[in-house]
Amino acid sequence: MKLIQTIQELRTELDALRKQGKSIGLVPTMGALHEGHASLVKRAVAENDVVVVSDFVNPTQFNDPNDLIKYPRTLDADCALLEKEGAHIVFAPSVEEVYPEPDTRTFSYAPLDTVMEGKYRPGHFNGGCQIVSKLFMMVEPDKAYFGEKDFQQLAIIREMVKQMNFPLEIVGCPIVREADGLALSSRNARLSEEERQQALNISKTLFASKEYAASHTVEETQKFVEESIAASEGLELEYFELVDGTTLQKISTWDETNYAVGCITVYCGEVRLIDNIKYKEQC
Repeated sequence: MKLIQTIQELRTELDALRKQGKSIGLVPTMGALHEGHASLVKRAVAENDVVVVSDFVNPTQFNDPNDLIKYPRTLDADCALLEKEGAHIVFAPSVEEVYPEPDTRTFSYAPLDTVMEGKYRPGHFNGGCQIVSKLFMMVEPDKAYFGEKDFQQLAIIREMVKQMNFPLEIVGCPIVREADGLALSSRNARLSEEERQQALNISKTLFASKEYAASHTVEETQKFVEESIAASEGLELEYFELVDGTTLQKISTWDETNYAVGCITVYCGEVRLIDNIKYKEQC
């Protein structure tokens, strides 16, 4: 496995591999890797000759400077995990390498990016599209892998690829959870032991709501989740929305879509956690 920190070295390496007819998979990450990331890398390794994993904390998608400062940076541990999973290249550039000058490009994919995270974290998806589009141009992958935990981000990246005509396939991979149900997240490392126990009520509520939804309306299910989180010590709900999984627009009845997803964001102490659950899945 090679650790590469410059775009020029990355391109030289990948050009040589392409000339050998190798297929290339990309797993974009912000580091602080866990088993959720490992599952993406495993799939990429199974489906491509060469796998590049980017390990870069992207400053343009943080609208809270404190969040950027506190975001964990664990490159050595990340490299150990990636080597074990069979990644071939870790691309860990500096901010100056990626952004030699400010990126003034604007990405707008309304209404996908104006709801939920787009409403509460202005500029977040623009920053995400800036870095992902740069990575696509640097790596020129055949396939790129993203986790479904960041459900809205995945939908927006798919739209960006479609509109910008990137010649690659986006592969969405299922949420990976701890044995007790907590969705794996790099932010979990910031939870105290007590907060981690409190955070379990997020996934517990979502799982219970799926069972509840089988015999209740969208409005009743919405209320069930809101009241369950409100009754959970240490948790503060930012939003819970029941949406069409393709358009990300709110639904009012189960019949209006064959792909119903509940997306939630909750503060546990100072840590902002996201999760989602599928109530109806596309066949």
